[in-house]
Parts: sequence; C-alpha cells; structure tokens
Amino acid sequence: MERFGADLDALIAADARVGVAVSGGPDSLGLLLLAAAARPGQVEAATIDHGLRPEAREEASMVERLCGRLGVPHATLTARWAEVPETAIQERARHQRYRLLGYWVEERGLDALATAHHAEDQAETLLMRLARGAGVRGLAGMRPRSVSPGAHVRLVRPLLGWRRAELEQVCSAAGVTPVADPSNEDERFERVRVRRALAGLDWLDSGAVAQSAAILADADAALDWAMNAEWARSVHEKRGSIIYRPSDLPAEIVRRIVAKAIRRLATEGDRDPRGPELTRLISALSDGGTATLRGVLCRGGAEWHFVPSPNRTRPVDNLE
Repeated sequence: MERFGADLDALIAADARVGVAVSGGPDSLGLLLLAAAARPGQVEAATIDHGLRPEAREEASMVERLCGRLGVPHATLTARWAEVPETAIQERARHQRYRLLGYWVEERGLDALATAHHAEDQAETLLMRLARGAGVRGLAGMRPRSVSPGAHVRLVRPLLGWRRAELEQVCSAAGVTPVADPSNEDERFERVRVRRALAGLDWLDSGAVAQSAAILADADAALDWAMNAEWARSVHEKRGSIIYRPSDLPAEIVRRIVAKAIRRLATEGDRDPRGPELTRLISALSDGGTATLRGVLCRGGAEWHFVPSPNRTRPVDNLE
C-alpha cells in the first residue's frame, strides 16, 4: 500500500481527486483496490461499455457492486456507435474509451484520470513500436504523466513499475475475482500476438524492457530540451509563419524542429507528423524543394519557411 501511495504521490498532488478507469480485468481492479485504500474519499471509478460484447453490461455491474463495497462512486459510460466497427476495432474502441472518460473526468471535476497500464503493457508497447521502426520518442513508450488522447485531461499511470502478477495478487488478497475479456486471447490483435511472444521468451524480462523505456523517456526529454534551445536561437515566428535557418546540428534535433513547426501550423489531420513523413519532408527541404504536410506549406533552401497552405502543393507522401 505504501508503495502504491508513493507511486501515485509522485504523479499527482496528495489532495487531488482521481478518476480510475476500471474494466473488470485484474489490472484495473488492482488499480481500483489500491487507489481506494491509498486515497479514501478521493477516488471515483468509471467502466466503459463499448457495446461490442453482450457480457460488458454485467461486467460493469460487477465493478459497480465492488465500488459500492469500497465506498467509491461509480459510473458506467456507454459508447454510442453510428455503425458498430468491424475493422480497426481496438483502435476505434480506444478512441471511444478515452473520449468518454475525458468527458466524465471533466463533468465530475476530477483532477486526473488514472489507468492501469503496467510493466508488461509498457514492454509490449515498446516492442510493437520497435517493430515499426520508431525513434527515441516512440520507444520511450507510455509516460507516467501525459494528457488523455482526444480529451485533454491529465492522465497518470501509477502502475508502470508494477507487474501483472502483482496486480493479480492484490485482487486475490481482496477476494475479488476479475472478469476475462476474450479479446485478450484474440490473435487478430497485434498486442495479443506480442504478449504471447513475450511470454515465450524466458530470456527477455518485461520489467527490464519497461525500465529501458523509462530511460529512453529521460533521453527524449533531454532531446526536447536541446531542441527548444535551438528553437529559441534559430527560429523566427511572425504573422502565422515560421522561419528556420538550419545549422550543422544532429539530425534528430532538426527533425524535432520541423515536427514542432508542423504541429504549430497544422490545419489538417493528426497534428503530429509520422517519422517517414518527416524523413521525406526534411530530404525535400534540404534539396531546396517545396511540399505540403498537414496543411502546412514548407519551402526549403538556406532558410526553411513554414506557412499554412492557401492551397495544396504535391503531398509529402508523393515526394521522390
């Protein structure tokens, strides 16, 4: 209990009111039990019924009954689909989940949303991103403190240093039987395949992989510090435009400068450009070319200019 209390205190003030996302599985039930004991009277819980499985309503009712025993206010939030998804199911369910939880946190006036991501989740995330060729930022994995995607509420993950087995023990000690989500056994989903692969590698320790992610997060913060110093020296912003005079700096600092310029001026799609897009864009700018990314017109040369595009030029994805 003291261990969890210290982990949570490191992420959010001791008097903060915390919303806990609880699915009914061992990870989130462990988080609920730990949070309710560590911060009595300061915790509320919510369960998402994605509307994708008939069992979900009863699972939410089970969590509600447990919350009643613990004296924790509980809400069941139901996803409303215009059309039930048949592809990209986990991605779209995740979007709905964070959207609903974000609204709930704001409505209840809570200070943060806590999720039950743990060391094995972190290791799975790092390996999935490694397989996609991610850079330092991606390989840093999930952060203990961040912002809930799509909702802009504070998100904390106090269990990144905990193992799945430890959370199962918390549930067992409390006499709580978690539910089993069949999607966790469905190998159509990448995370399930990675989880099973990890389980079969006795030489690869998930806790050590998660620790590497934490070290990479520190490295990512250091690179951002260097990028912001370069931004202050070499970037000029005025009247909705950004001008950068590139110098002989490490490529990663230049990438971050360009990515920040795109984020600031983006008018289309996801504001964060992907790695391959940045690589192609920087190559074009270095050659003195012109391209558009995220609705930002980018022109290279001795100085790199970024402005909102009045009309699109050839997309960066099509650059040779």
